[in-house]
Amino acid sequence: MQQRLMPGKLLDGNGCLLEAGYATRPMKEYRRDAVRQGALRIKEWDYYLICNEHFGIALTVADNSYMGLVSISFLDFDQRKETTVSPMTLLPMGRTGMPSSSDNGDVRFGSRRCQFSFEKEEDRRILTAGMKNFKDGQPIRMKIHLTREPEDSMVIAVPFRENPRAFYYNQKIIGMRAKGIVEIGRQRFYFKPEDSFGLLDWGRGVWPYDNTWYWSAAQTLLGDQVFGFNLGYGFGDNSRATENMLFFEGRAHKLEHVRFLIPGEKEGHAKYLKKWQIVSDDGRLALTFTPILDRSARTSAGVILSDQHQVFGHFDGIAVLDDGTEVVVEHMQGFAEKVHNKW
Repeated sequence: MQQRLMPGKLLDGNGCLLEAGYATRPMKEYRRDAVRQGALRIKEWDYYLICNEHFGIALTVADNSYMGLVSISFLDFDQRKETTVSPMTLLPMGRTGMPSSSDNGDVRFGSRRCQFSFEKEEDRRILTAGMKNFKDGQPIRMKIHLTREPEDSMVIAVPFRENPRAFYYNQKIIGMRAKGIVEIGRQRFYFKPEDSFGLLDWGRGVWPYDNTWYWSAAQTLLGDQVFGFNLGYGFGDNSRATENMLFFEGRAHKLEHVRFLIPGEKEGHAKYLKKWQIVSDDGRLALTFTPILDRSARTSAGVILSDQHQVFGHFDGIAVLDDGTEVVVEHMQGFAEKVHNKW
Protein backbone atom coordinates (compact mmCIF):
# COMPACT_ATOMS: atom_id res chain seq x y z
CA MET A 1 0.00 0.00 0.00
CA GLN A 2 1.56 3.29 -1.09
CA GLN A 3 1.25 6.24 1.24
CA ARG A 4 1.27 9.96 0.48
CA LEU A 5 3.57 12.20 2.50
CA MET A 6 2.20 14.98 4.68
CA PRO A 7 4.06 18.28 5.29
CA GLY A 8 6.42 18.37 8.26
CA LYS A 9 9.85 17.44 9.55
CA LEU A 10 11.70 14.59 7.89
CA LEU A 11 13.41 13.15 11.01
CA ASP A 12 12.51 12.77 14.68
CA GLY A 13 14.80 13.61 17.60
CA ASN A 14 16.58 10.26 17.27
CA GLY A 15 17.32 10.79 13.59
CA CYS A 16 14.71 8.27 12.43
CA LEU A 17 12.36 8.90 9.53
CA LEU A 18 9.06 10.23 10.84
CA GLU A 19 7.03 9.15 7.83
CA ALA A 20 7.65 7.06 4.74
CA GLY A 21 5.80 7.80 1.54
CA TYR A 22 5.70 9.65 -1.75
CA ALA A 23 4.54 13.04 -3.00
CA THR A 24 4.55 15.09 -6.19
CA ARG A 25 6.39 18.04 -4.64
CA PRO A 26 8.76 18.46 -1.66
CA MET A 27 6.85 18.04 1.60
CA LYS A 28 9.48 17.41 4.25
CA GLU A 29 12.06 19.60 5.99
CA TYR A 30 15.53 18.11 5.64
CA ARG A 31 18.30 19.35 7.95
CA ARG A 32 21.78 17.85 8.00
CA ASP A 33 22.19 18.66 11.68
CA ALA A 34 19.11 16.54 12.50
CA VAL A 35 20.88 13.35 11.35
CA ARG A 36 21.86 11.14 14.29
CA GLN A 37 23.87 8.55 12.38
CA GLY A 38 27.66 8.93 12.28
CA ALA A 39 28.65 11.98 10.25
CA LEU A 40 30.62 9.84 7.78
CA ARG A 41 27.41 8.13 6.62
CA ILE A 42 25.61 11.27 5.31
CA LYS A 43 25.31 11.48 1.53
CA GLU A 44 24.10 14.54 -0.37
CA TRP A 45 24.10 15.12 -4.13
CA ASP A 46 22.65 17.07 -7.05
CA TYR A 47 22.77 15.32 -10.42
CA TYR A 48 21.63 16.88 -13.70
CA LEU A 49 21.24 15.13 -17.05
CA ILE A 50 20.60 17.18 -20.19
CA CYS A 51 20.08 15.44 -23.53
CA ASN A 52 18.80 15.62 -27.06
CA GLU A 53 18.84 12.85 -29.68
CA HIS A 54 22.48 13.47 -30.59
CA PHE A 55 24.40 14.28 -27.40
CA GLY A 56 24.06 14.82 -23.66
CA ILE A 57 25.77 16.18 -20.56
CA ALA A 58 25.65 14.77 -17.03
CA LEU A 59 26.78 16.94 -14.10
CA THR A 60 27.24 15.83 -10.48
CA VAL A 61 28.22 17.59 -7.29
CA ALA A 62 28.20 15.26 -4.28
CA ASP A 63 29.24 15.56 -0.64
CA ASN A 64 29.39 12.02 0.75
CA SER A 65 31.10 13.16 3.96
CA TYR A 66 34.22 10.99 3.78
CA MET A 67 34.66 11.88 0.12
CA GLY A 68 33.37 14.48 -2.29
CA LEU A 69 32.81 14.07 -5.99
CA VAL A 70 32.31 16.39 -8.94
CA SER A 71 31.76 14.89 -12.36
CA ILE A 72 31.16 15.77 -16.00
CA SER A 73 30.10 13.23 -18.62
CA PHE A 74 29.81 14.10 -22.30
CA LEU A 75 27.62 11.60 -24.15
CA ASP A 76 27.90 11.27 -27.94
CA PHE A 77 24.90 9.19 -29.00
CA ASP A 78 25.69 9.38 -32.73
CA GLN A 79 29.19 7.94 -32.24
CA ARG A 80 28.13 5.79 -29.25
CA LYS A 81 30.97 7.13 -27.16
CA GLU A 82 31.26 8.94 -23.84
CA THR A 83 33.86 10.76 -21.78
CA THR A 84 33.58 11.02 -18.01
CA VAL A 85 35.96 12.81 -15.65
CA SER A 86 35.21 12.70 -11.91
CA PRO A 87 37.71 14.35 -9.55
CA MET A 88 37.30 13.42 -5.87
CA THR A 89 38.04 15.29 -2.67
CA LEU A 90 38.80 13.92 0.79
CA LEU A 91 36.59 14.47 3.85
CA PRO A 92 34.39 17.40 2.76
CA MET A 93 32.10 16.56 5.73
CA GLY A 94 29.31 18.94 4.65
CA ARG A 95 31.57 21.85 3.75
CA THR A 96 30.36 21.68 0.14
CA GLY A 97 27.24 23.37 1.48
CA MET A 98 24.59 21.38 -0.35
CA PRO A 99 21.21 23.15 0.04
CA SER A 100 18.60 21.58 2.31
CA SER A 101 15.91 22.12 -0.33
CA SER A 102 15.73 21.74 -4.10
CA ASP A 103 13.55 24.86 -4.26
CA ASN A 104 16.09 27.27 -2.76
CA GLY A 105 19.84 27.61 -2.52
CA ASP A 106 22.73 27.27 -4.92
CA VAL A 107 25.46 24.65 -5.32
CA ARG A 108 29.02 25.81 -5.92
CA PHE A 109 32.35 24.03 -6.15
CA GLY A 110 35.69 25.39 -7.24
CA SER A 111 39.25 24.08 -7.50
CA ARG A 112 42.28 24.61 -9.72
CA ARG A 113 40.96 21.92 -12.01
CA CYS A 114 37.24 22.65 -12.30
CA GLN A 115 34.38 25.00 -11.48
CA PHE A 116 30.70 24.14 -10.94
CA SER A 117 27.69 26.34 -10.23
CA PHE A 118 24.05 25.26 -10.02
CA GLU A 119 21.89 28.34 -9.43
CA LYS A 120 18.16 28.29 -8.70
CA GLU A 121 16.17 31.31 -9.78
CA GLU A 122 12.42 31.69 -9.52
CA ASP A 123 11.59 30.29 -12.95
CA ARG A 124 14.80 28.61 -14.09
CA ARG A 125 17.92 26.70 -13.12
CA ILE A 126 21.28 27.94 -14.44
CA LEU A 127 24.06 25.37 -14.74
CA THR A 128 27.63 26.45 -15.45
CA ALA A 129 30.63 24.17 -15.34
CA GLY A 130 34.15 23.96 -16.64
CA MET A 131 37.04 21.55 -16.36
CA LYS A 132 40.63 21.64 -17.60
CA ASN A 133 42.06 18.72 -19.54
CA PHE A 134 38.68 17.05 -20.03
CA LYS A 135 39.15 15.19 -23.32
CA ASP A 136 42.38 14.66 -25.28
CA GLY A 137 43.97 17.52 -23.35
CA GLN A 138 41.12 19.89 -24.21
CA PRO A 139 39.03 21.81 -21.67
CA ILE A 140 35.25 21.71 -21.43
CA ARG A 141 32.95 24.54 -20.41
CA MET A 142 29.22 25.08 -20.58
CA LYS A 143 26.26 27.22 -19.60
CA ILE A 144 22.78 25.70 -19.67
CA HIS A 145 19.38 27.11 -18.69
CA LEU A 146 16.60 24.75 -17.58
CA THR A 147 13.11 26.26 -17.78
CA ARG A 148 9.43 25.26 -17.77
CA GLU A 149 9.78 23.18 -14.63
CA PRO A 150 6.70 20.93 -14.45
CA GLU A 151 4.11 21.27 -11.71
CA ASP A 152 4.64 17.70 -10.46
CA SER A 153 7.81 15.78 -9.70
CA MET A 154 8.73 12.52 -7.99
CA VAL A 155 9.39 12.80 -4.26
CA ILE A 156 9.98 9.91 -1.84
CA ALA A 157 11.06 9.50 1.77
CA VAL A 158 11.97 5.90 2.56
CA PRO A 159 13.82 4.04 5.33
CA PHE A 160 16.28 1.16 5.00
CA ARG A 161 15.54 -2.11 6.76
CA GLU A 162 19.20 -2.57 7.71
CA ASN A 163 19.37 0.51 9.92
CA PRO A 164 16.54 2.44 11.66
CA ARG A 165 18.48 5.70 11.28
CA ALA A 166 19.19 5.23 7.59
CA PHE A 167 16.88 7.01 5.12
CA TYR A 168 16.66 8.45 1.64
CA TYR A 169 14.87 11.69 0.79
CA ASN A 170 14.78 12.23 -2.96
CA GLN A 171 13.25 14.42 -5.61
CA LYS A 172 13.48 13.77 -9.33
CA ILE A 173 12.26 16.51 -11.69
CA ILE A 174 11.55 15.20 -15.19
CA GLY A 175 10.90 17.16 -18.37
CA MET A 176 12.50 20.60 -18.00
CA ARG A 177 13.34 22.35 -21.29
CA ALA A 178 17.04 22.96 -21.91
CA LYS A 179 18.85 25.76 -23.72
CA GLY A 180 22.59 26.31 -23.75
CA ILE A 181 26.01 25.62 -25.15
CA VAL A 182 28.78 23.12 -24.44
CA GLU A 183 32.31 23.79 -25.69
CA ILE A 184 35.01 21.12 -25.86
CA GLY A 185 38.14 22.72 -27.21
CA ARG A 186 36.96 24.41 -30.40
CA GLN A 187 33.85 22.25 -30.81
CA ARG A 188 30.47 23.67 -29.89
CA PHE A 189 27.28 21.77 -29.09
CA TYR A 190 23.93 23.52 -28.69
CA PHE A 191 20.89 22.55 -26.64
CA LYS A 192 17.64 24.01 -27.99
CA PRO A 193 14.39 23.97 -25.98
CA GLU A 194 12.36 22.50 -28.84
CA ASP A 195 14.32 19.21 -28.71
CA SER A 196 16.42 19.20 -25.51
CA PHE A 197 15.34 18.22 -22.01
CA GLY A 198 16.89 18.19 -18.55
CA LEU A 199 16.23 16.30 -15.34
CA LEU A 200 17.37 16.75 -11.75
CA ASP A 201 18.09 13.99 -9.24
CA TRP A 202 18.26 15.65 -5.82
CA GLY A 203 19.23 13.23 -3.05
CA ARG A 204 19.85 13.53 0.69
CA GLY A 205 20.21 10.67 3.13
CA VAL A 206 22.04 8.10 5.19
CA TRP A 207 22.72 4.90 3.28
CA PRO A 208 23.79 1.40 4.34
CA TYR A 209 27.29 0.34 3.34
CA ASP A 210 26.29 -2.22 0.66
CA ASN A 211 23.51 -1.30 -1.76
CA THR A 212 22.30 -2.03 -5.30
CA TRP A 213 19.82 0.17 -7.12
CA TYR A 214 18.03 0.28 -10.46
CA TRP A 215 16.95 3.56 -12.04
CA SER A 216 15.50 4.62 -15.40
CA ALA A 217 14.23 7.93 -16.76
CA ALA A 218 13.20 9.39 -20.11
CA GLN A 219 11.67 12.60 -21.41
CA THR A 220 10.43 13.61 -24.85
CA LEU A 221 7.78 15.32 -26.94
CA LEU A 222 4.79 13.32 -28.16
CA GLY A 223 3.43 15.65 -30.78
CA ASP A 224 3.43 18.93 -28.87
CA GLN A 225 2.96 17.33 -25.41
CA VAL A 226 5.76 16.54 -22.95
CA PHE A 227 5.88 12.95 -21.74
CA GLY A 228 8.39 11.33 -19.42
CA PHE A 229 8.84 8.81 -16.66
CA ASN A 230 10.90 7.94 -13.60
CA LEU A 231 11.27 4.29 -12.60
CA GLY A 232 13.38 2.56 -9.99
CA TYR A 233 13.90 0.40 -6.94
CA GLY A 234 16.63 -0.52 -4.48
CA PHE A 235 16.48 3.00 -3.02
CA GLY A 236 15.54 1.78 0.46
CA ASP A 237 12.41 0.03 1.70
CA ASN A 238 9.71 0.62 -0.93
CA SER A 239 6.84 -1.07 0.93
CA ARG A 240 5.11 2.30 1.54
CA ALA A 241 6.27 4.16 -1.55
CA THR A 242 7.86 3.50 -4.90
CA GLU A 243 9.44 6.15 -7.09
CA ASN A 244 7.62 4.97 -10.20
CA MET A 245 5.75 7.75 -11.99
CA LEU A 246 4.69 8.74 -15.47
CA PHE A 247 4.60 12.45 -16.33
CA PHE A 248 2.26 13.85 -18.96
CA GLU A 249 2.10 17.60 -19.55
CA GLY A 250 3.62 18.25 -16.13
CA ARG A 251 1.26 16.05 -14.12
CA ALA A 252 2.27 12.85 -12.31
CA HIS A 253 0.60 9.45 -12.73
CA LYS A 254 1.59 6.94 -10.04
CA LEU A 255 2.64 3.36 -10.77
CA GLU A 256 3.15 0.45 -8.38
CA HIS A 257 6.30 -1.69 -8.45
CA VAL A 258 8.42 -2.22 -11.57
CA ARG A 259 11.02 -4.78 -12.60
CA PHE A 260 14.04 -4.42 -14.90
CA LEU A 261 14.65 -7.64 -16.81
CA ILE A 262 18.30 -7.47 -17.92
CA PRO A 263 19.49 -10.26 -20.22
CA GLY A 264 21.86 -12.64 -18.42
CA GLU A 265 21.53 -10.97 -15.02
CA LYS A 266 19.99 -14.00 -13.29
CA GLU A 267 22.90 -16.12 -14.50
CA GLY A 268 25.38 -13.59 -13.11
CA HIS A 269 26.52 -12.30 -16.51
CA ALA A 270 24.39 -9.28 -17.35
CA LYS A 271 24.47 -8.31 -21.03
CA TYR A 272 23.81 -4.61 -20.71
CA LEU A 273 23.85 -3.87 -24.45
CA LYS A 274 21.19 -6.46 -25.27
CA LYS A 275 17.49 -5.53 -25.16
CA TRP A 276 15.94 -5.15 -21.68
CA GLN A 277 12.30 -5.46 -20.66
CA ILE A 278 10.81 -3.10 -18.06
CA VAL A 279 7.37 -3.97 -16.70
CA SER A 280 5.12 -2.86 -13.85
CA ASP A 281 3.26 -5.20 -11.51
CA ASP A 282 0.01 -3.26 -12.03
CA GLY A 283 0.07 -3.95 -15.79
CA ARG A 284 0.27 -0.26 -16.73
CA LEU A 285 3.79 -0.30 -18.14
CA ALA A 286 5.45 -2.61 -20.64
CA LEU A 287 8.61 -1.31 -22.30
CA THR A 288 11.38 -2.72 -24.45
CA PHE A 289 14.67 -0.90 -23.97
CA THR A 290 17.18 -1.02 -26.83
CA PRO A 291 20.64 0.12 -25.63
CA ILE A 292 23.12 2.10 -27.71
CA LEU A 293 25.72 3.19 -25.11
CA ASP A 294 26.86 1.82 -21.74
CA ARG A 295 28.43 4.48 -19.54
CA SER A 296 30.16 1.96 -17.32
CA ALA A 297 32.60 2.65 -14.51
CA ARG A 298 34.12 0.46 -11.84
CA THR A 299 36.13 1.78 -8.89
CA SER A 300 37.59 -0.43 -6.19
CA ALA A 301 39.76 1.10 -3.47
CA GLY A 302 40.05 -0.75 -0.19
CA VAL A 303 36.60 -1.04 1.36
CA ILE A 304 35.03 1.24 -1.28
CA LEU A 305 33.47 -0.24 -4.40
CA SER A 306 31.38 1.34 -7.14
CA ASP A 307 30.23 -0.70 -10.13
CA GLN A 308 28.00 1.38 -12.42
CA HIS A 309 26.23 0.70 -15.70
CA GLN A 310 24.20 3.68 -16.90
CA VAL A 311 22.91 2.50 -20.25
CA PHE A 312 21.46 4.93 -22.80
CA GLY A 313 19.11 3.91 -25.57
CA HIS A 314 15.50 3.96 -26.75
CA PHE A 315 12.21 2.76 -25.31
CA ASP A 316 9.25 1.27 -27.14
CA GLY A 317 6.00 0.06 -25.63
CA ILE A 318 2.89 1.10 -23.73
CA ALA A 319 2.29 3.29 -20.66
CA VAL A 320 -1.15 3.85 -19.12
CA LEU A 321 -2.06 7.09 -17.32
CA ASP A 322 -4.23 7.25 -14.16
CA ASP A 323 -7.40 7.84 -16.19
CA GLY A 324 -6.76 4.83 -18.42
CA THR A 325 -5.35 6.77 -21.36
CA GLU A 326 -2.85 4.60 -23.23
CA VAL A 327 0.38 6.29 -24.29
CA VAL A 328 2.26 4.61 -27.13
CA VAL A 329 6.01 4.98 -26.70
CA GLU A 330 8.10 4.77 -29.87
CA HIS A 331 11.89 5.19 -30.05
CA MET A 332 11.89 7.35 -26.91
CA GLN A 333 15.36 8.32 -25.75
CA GLY A 334 16.38 7.71 -22.15
CA PHE A 335 18.49 5.51 -19.91
CA ALA A 336 18.30 2.59 -17.53
CA GLU A 337 20.96 1.72 -15.00
CA LYS A 338 22.15 -0.75 -12.41
CA VAL A 339 24.57 0.49 -9.74
CA HIS A 340 26.23 -1.51 -6.96
CA ASN A 341 27.98 0.50 -4.25
CA LYS A 342 29.93 -0.36 -1.15
CA TRP A 343 30.29 3.09 0.28
